[in-house]
Amino acid sequence: MSTVPPPPLAPPRAPGRRARAVHWYRSRSLRGRLTFLSAAAVAVAIAMSALACWFIVERQLYGQVRTELLDAPVPHAVPGVVYCANSPQEVPTAQGGSSSEGSNPLRDLQFVLANTGQVCFPVRAGRAIAIKPSDAQAYHLKPGQTIVRDGYYANGDPAIVRISAVPGRNLGPAIAMVATPTKSVEDSLQGLAVLLGAVSLGGILLAAVAGRLVAHSSLKPVDQLTDAVEHIARTEEVGTTIPVHGDDEIARLSTSFNSMSTALANSRERQTRLIADAGHELRTPLTSLRTNVDLLIRSNDTGRPLPAATKTKLLGNMKAQMQELTVLIGDLLQLSRPDTPKAGPNLTVVALHEIAGRAVERAKLRGPGLVFEVSTEPWYAHGDAAGLERAVINLLDNAVKYSPPGGTIDVRLHQGVLTVRDHGPGIPPDELQYVFDRFWRSPSSRQLPGSGLGLSIVAQSVREAGGEVTLGPAGDGGPGALATVRLPGGPAPE
Repeated sequence: MSTVPPPPLAPPRAPGRRARAVHWYRSRSLRGRLTFLSAAAVAVAIAMSALACWFIVERQLYGQVRTELLDAPVPHAVPGVVYCANSPQEVPTAQGGSSSEGSNPLRDLQFVLANTGQVCFPVRAGRAIAIKPSDAQAYHLKPGQTIVRDGYYANGDPAIVRISAVPGRNLGPAIAMVATPTKSVEDSLQGLAVLLGAVSLGGILLAAVAGRLVAHSSLKPVDQLTDAVEHIARTEEVGTTIPVHGDDEIARLSTSFNSMSTALANSRERQTRLIADAGHELRTPLTSLRTNVDLLIRSNDTGRPLPAATKTKLLGNMKAQMQELTVLIGDLLQLSRPDTPKAGPNLTVVALHEIAGRAVERAKLRGPGLVFEVSTEPWYAHGDAAGLERAVINLLDNAVKYSPPGGTIDVRLHQGVLTVRDHGPGIPPDELQYVFDRFWRSPSSRQLPGSGLGLSIVAQSVREAGGEVTLGPAGDGGPGALATVRLPGGPAPE
């Protein structure tokens, strides 16, 4: 069975002129595009101005010629002594000779007889005027009416022709045709066109040069910005900035770049410090765990088992270190989340008063000898329920840690403002600016358990919910610290 070969594939179509022009424009540099656009804009403006100037001059010149022709006197009848021919082309050279451009229009005068169609000229007439078939309608003009049209002489020279009806004596009715030459006007317009073309071409060239200079000057900050970005990409030295001059769009771009570069440098610094601090904090429990495990392995290898009490104490220490590692790793995972939350299933309407109640119950287990005075009003906020609950628990844990035995912790929630106040030693004023920094711990409390991440988690969770948190001395002048959390929301769920 024979098979039909598939038709050959059509060759790819060559890109059109428009596509090639677009590709050429997009392949240019930004400086080249600005130069091209500026030159094109100036070229269009100059071309439009030149055309408008040419048309205005043309209208003025031709208008002046028409006005002079209309003002010229014309005989009211065919004179008695005339020379007649069958057409303007039959006029002898002596009668149809050339007249000067600036001569009296009556020198270029002829009559066309209605009865015979002959063309008659005065004895002192000038050049013969070409007749159009439409000129016959002039026989019906009333006295004083005229027709003015563009025309030619019999030899082809351009002219403006005025036509009017005149009575004939012995020759019958006729029309009088008076012409004014316009060759000098056309020569002037051609010279003006050449002059305007040269001026336009020179203006376009100057615009291209000026556009190149302006583009180079305007894009100099962009070149500096490009050099700075390439330097950062090559050396990874974030924090590089460029000078900013003025307040235009380029200056705004430079300012934004400087802000971004500074933010990247600060972010890298915080990241480096976080890694260093995390490594330092992880080293302590890991070292303790390794020491205890080595002690257990050595006692097992040497055949000298540890006493039961010692072994129980070691296992308890190992469990405590494991719990500390678990809490620390959880805190690090909490802090690794982005500062700005994204819309998702974790963002819900949260009952802040219920979170505060659950957090107080857990805090009572950690501080059995403390007194909790709680007063909460219903308040609903929009945020991550788990993150906000952990933030409140961290505030209460901080208050429990620094409260004296038998002390009192006040917990209040009123119109979206949650306050936690303890009666401990408080925070020195010079340390208040560091309380929300990661891994920061007061020199006076470094012997207490903790990693220095609790208040950082509080600040991050509250910011994610659109609120703010502060920590400072008690407002009544008494001992202790006062933590304040403000969250947007309302007394009813929305």
